[in-house]
Amino acid sequence: MDTLADTSPVPSGFKPKLWVPGDWNAFFGFGTNILVNLLTLSALLLFVLQMPPDMVFKRILPAAGMMMCMSTMYYAWLAYRLAKKTGRDDVCALPSGISVPHMFIVTFVIMLPVKLATGSPEKGWQAGLTWVFIQSFVLMAGGYIAPLVRKITPKAALLGALAGVSITFISMKPALEMYMTPVIGVVCFSIILVSWFGGVKFGGIPAGLVAIAGGMLIAWGSTLLPEAYHIGGMSLAGLHESFKTFGFSVPFPAVALVLGGLHWSFLKTILVTAIPFGIYDLVEAMDNVVSAGAAGDNYPTTRVLTADGVVSLIGCLMGNPYINAVYIGHPGWKAMGGRIGYSAATGIMVIILSWFGIISLMTSLIPVVAISPILLYIGMLIGSQAFQENPRRHAPAVVAALVPSIAAWGKLQIDNSLGAVAGIHAITPDMIASMAQTGVLYKGLMVLGGGSILAGVVLGAIVTYIVEREFLKSAGFAGAGAVLSFFGLMHGEAVGFGQSPSVVLAYLIVSGVLVGCHMFADVPAVAPEEEEQEEAGEDDLVPAT
Repeated sequence: MDTLADTSPVPSGFKPKLWVPGDWNAFFGFGTNILVNLLTLSALLLFVLQMPPDMVFKRILPAAGMMMCMSTMYYAWLAYRLAKKTGRDDVCALPSGISVPHMFIVTFVIMLPVKLATGSPEKGWQAGLTWVFIQSFVLMAGGYIAPLVRKITPKAALLGALAGVSITFISMKPALEMYMTPVIGVVCFSIILVSWFGGVKFGGIPAGLVAIAGGMLIAWGSTLLPEAYHIGGMSLAGLHESFKTFGFSVPFPAVALVLGGLHWSFLKTILVTAIPFGIYDLVEAMDNVVSAGAAGDNYPTTRVLTADGVVSLIGCLMGNPYINAVYIGHPGWKAMGGRIGYSAATGIMVIILSWFGIISLMTSLIPVVAISPILLYIGMLIGSQAFQENPRRHAPAVVAALVPSIAAWGKLQIDNSLGAVAGIHAITPDMIASMAQTGVLYKGLMVLGGGSILAGVVLGAIVTYIVEREFLKSAGFAGAGAVLSFFGLMHGEAVGFGQSPSVVLAYLIVSGVLVGCHMFADVPAVAPEEEEQEEAGEDDLVPAT
């Protein structure tokens, strides 16, 4: 399953370079990605949870910045160790930061209900801290079973599930933002494409910086025109207002808040999501480590998951209610030329932004749509990697693995639309029936998209082993799908016992059929010449980078 490690002799006295020119590209790309996440986080805290600015900018963001700095520094160190061990100068650090899906989950599912029930933003913050506290231990414990899961799970299933996340939750929002403001978004995207895919150079200036600078130039230039022609949302008034958040703030312990949240009024809401999303993190991190291995950098899965858990635990004890995670995108940053330094530099940048109150200033200077093309580029690379790094005959398995994420994304669009337009946050059976009459199969989206990462891995593994004629292994994954569905960890609306009984029954029947195929079906094995032919044609699928 893993890419083979480099076994060539390590040159005597070899020391990896801490910074190479390509780190500038990766730094501006990854740094702006982190900046967008921090801006989004700030908006959720200020406008959704209605927290006081002092709580946001002087307590939560400094703690989040400290956690992300620890994480990026650790992964830079891990990359340095790998480079030194293998004698390679192309090792790229794993990208990491606040988990974006969890950012919304903990805000809307954990913190907001508690805040609305108690009327206290601090209680909502406390609920978020407790959620991360519990999930941190799930991550640390899961790190020790991840290598076994990675060993028995086909690469097509892991990378396919990751492709589903990248196409939907990573790529779609930036793509839509680009075409809402195409004069900035599409133009900046073209700069990214001609450089990172087309090989065009800008005189040594990183393409990410050129794209962002171009977007700023267009946005600020439009302010010289009549107001009807302004694009990008930039204004001098907004720039002046942003200086009010300046001020040096360092994190300090919030242990009392964390421990105070360990009572049933919080836990009954928290446990329903903390455990399954801890498993989600486990699988996603494992997928991202596999993705890095496919790009040539083999990192230890247990160490990665344990580090995420430890760093998240420290962060929550200092006041940060969001989990840390290894990000999707390692192959993208590596293709840009990123190595070790970009990760460490991003950690330093985050400290400066979060401890000195500069985040809102950056918001008022850089149009977010100028950053969106970089995120779309990352989504494109991850989506394509799932097909490029597997035999062509595994393509159906990749598609099967990404479909649950499409369903989860579609359901989220419906839920958010009903909540925003009509204030509807609970979908009734009558509403589901009405939607079905117009061709919107909400029930199907809900079942297929429940626990989309786990569902994608299971479906992808079932199809992969069927393609390989290894029916018994496929039956095992179908059985695992039945167990996970029984407890609501996939294809379910909630965690519990006896969830989604019809799906459980279906997986059990499929498992029985596959066992029967193993025992009685007489099918030829995959021909070796077919494998060789596929490998010979794989280069046709790889875009120029």
